[in-house]
Amino acid sequence: MTYAITQTCCSDATCVSVCPVNCIHPTPEEADFGRTEMLYIDPKSCIDCGACADACPVDAVFPLDGLPAAQREYGPLNAAYFADREPASEPDGPNFHVWGGPSFERTLPSDFGPLRVAVVGTGPAGMYAAEDLLLHTGAEVTLIDRLPVAGGLIRYGVAPDHMSTRKAGDTFARFHTHPRVRMHLGLEVGRHVTPGELASHHDAVIYAVGAPAGRRLGIPGEDLPGSIRASTFVSWYNAHPDVAADAVDLSAERVVVAGNGNVALDVARILLSEPGDLAAGDIAGHALHALRARAVREVVVLGRRGPGDAAYTRSELLALKHLPGVDLVVDDHDPRVGAAIDAALPGERAALLAGTVRERVDWSLPPSAGRRIVFRFHSSPLEALGDGAVTGVRVTEAGSGAEAREIPAGMLLSAVGQRGVAVEGLPFDEATGTVPHAAGRVAGRPGTYVVGWIKRGPSGGIGANRTCAAETVGALLEDAVRGALPSPDHGARAFQRLARRRNREIVDARGLARIERAERARGDRDGRPRLKLATTPELVAAAKGRRRAAG
Repeated sequence: MTYAITQTCCSDATCVSVCPVNCIHPTPEEADFGRTEMLYIDPKSCIDCGACADACPVDAVFPLDGLPAAQREYGPLNAAYFADREPASEPDGPNFHVWGGPSFERTLPSDFGPLRVAVVGTGPAGMYAAEDLLLHTGAEVTLIDRLPVAGGLIRYGVAPDHMSTRKAGDTFARFHTHPRVRMHLGLEVGRHVTPGELASHHDAVIYAVGAPAGRRLGIPGEDLPGSIRASTFVSWYNAHPDVAADAVDLSAERVVVAGNGNVALDVARILLSEPGDLAAGDIAGHALHALRARAVREVVVLGRRGPGDAAYTRSELLALKHLPGVDLVVDDHDPRVGAAIDAALPGERAALLAGTVRERVDWSLPPSAGRRIVFRFHSSPLEALGDGAVTGVRVTEAGSGAEAREIPAGMLLSAVGQRGVAVEGLPFDEATGTVPHAAGRVAGRPGTYVVGWIKRGPSGGIGANRTCAAETVGALLEDAVRGALPSPDHGARAFQRLARRRNREIVDARGLARIERAERARGDRDGRPRLKLATTPELVAAAKGRRRAAG
C-alpha cells in the first residue's frame, strides 16, 4: 500500500533524500520545488518501504490505508499531482536521489582554520544555516536571539493545534547543545550589542530576523480598539512575551478577518475550535481561558479575489472542513463565486468548496446559532466602523448595484501578510521589506549575510528555508575560500564576556533546557503536553532556576 503526504508537510525534502525509488516530488533540483503547496508521493512508484515516514520531521507521511477520515482526501491529492506528468526517471540504485544544495563544494580545505559565524535568529531559517555549517564544516557558531528562548516561528508562529509541525523544532534543538555552538538568548543586536561589535568578533554574521511586522490595511478606522493584526493574535495564543495576556478581547459575536491566506484560516480555526481540543496542544493558558469564555460564534473571511485564486493552501481549507461543530458557508453575494466553484476541476482549490452551503447572507441579522465560518470572496475592507471601538466593517459589495456593505462585527483581524523591518547597520529596501543581497551576500557589507524572510520576503513555509539557507551558506563558504571575509578583531571568549556585560540575564543552552523542563512540568500539572511561560521575567527565572517560574 502506498504512502501519502498530508497537511503538516513542511517541504524541507528530508523525505526526498531517503526515498530509494525517487517517488517523492518535486525534488529540490526540480523547477516546481518551493512553488507547490507541499510534496507529493507517486502512488505508482511507491514501494511501501516507509523510509519517508520515518524521516519526516513533522509526522506528515502515513500509509494510505491508515489515513484518518479527516485526511483521506490526501490520497487523491497526492495522485493528482502526477496525473498529467511524465514518469520520473528510473533510479540508479538504492538511495538514488539525495537532497543537494548549491553546486559549491560544501567543505573547506583541510588547512583552513575554523570559521566563527554568528547567526542572529533561532527560527527555521537561522537553524537551517547553523545546521549546514555544523554538519559540513568545522565552524564555530554563535546563536543569538533577542528573546530569552529559542524557536522563532516554530514556537511562536505555528498554530497550537498543529503540534506535529512543531516537531520540526526537535530537529533543530539537537544543535543547541552542539560542542561548537555558543548560545546567547535574550541578547538583542542594536540594543545590547551593535552590528559592528558583532562583526568584529566573528568571521561572518548571518541575519535570520524574519519579517516581524504585520502589513497594514491602509483603511480608515484601522487603529480603533478591536482592530488588530493577525500576527498579534497569533502571538497572543502562542504566549509570545511581546503580547500581553489581555491584548485580545473575545466578547464580540462576529469577527471579520481581512485576508484569506493560511494565517487567516489559522486564526478563524482557533477562534471557533473547541477549547478542550486546543488544550491537547500548547496554546497559551491565558488564551485557552479566554476561548472558553468567548462570545464569538461567526468568523467572516474576506478574500479580495475569487475562490480559485485564494491564497490559502488546500490542506488548510481541508482542516476547516473537518472542524467539529463548525459549519462552512460561502456568501453568494457575487455570481462569480458560485460559477468559479461549479467550473473548478477536481484537485483545484475552488473545487474543495463544492458541496459547501451557499447563502446570500443577510448582514443585518445577528450571527445564527452555532458556530460557522463564512467565506466572502470578491470583497475587501473599506473602513473599520465605530466610535471608540470597532462595531462593524464596511466592505466592497458586488452583484447588487451597491458600492459597499456594512458587516456588523466587534473585531477586525488583519491577515494581509508580514514585512521585514530595517536592521541597524544594514541596507534596507522599503518597497520589498528585505535586505538587498546577492545569493545571501548583503550588498556592500563583506562578511554579512541574510537568510529567510528578511532575505526573500515573507513567502514559503518551514522547509523553504532549507534551500534558502543552503544558498547563503554556500556563498559564505565560497567567500571564505577566496579570502573575501574580513578578519575579526577579537576572539570567541571576548564576545562571551561582552555579551554578559551588556545583559546579565542572558540564557544559554543549559538555561534553555531548564525552560523546557519548567514548561513541561507546568503542563503535567494541567494534563497538557506543555504550558508555556508567557513573559520575559518568567522565562529568565526558569532559565536561572529561580522560584518565580513555579507559578
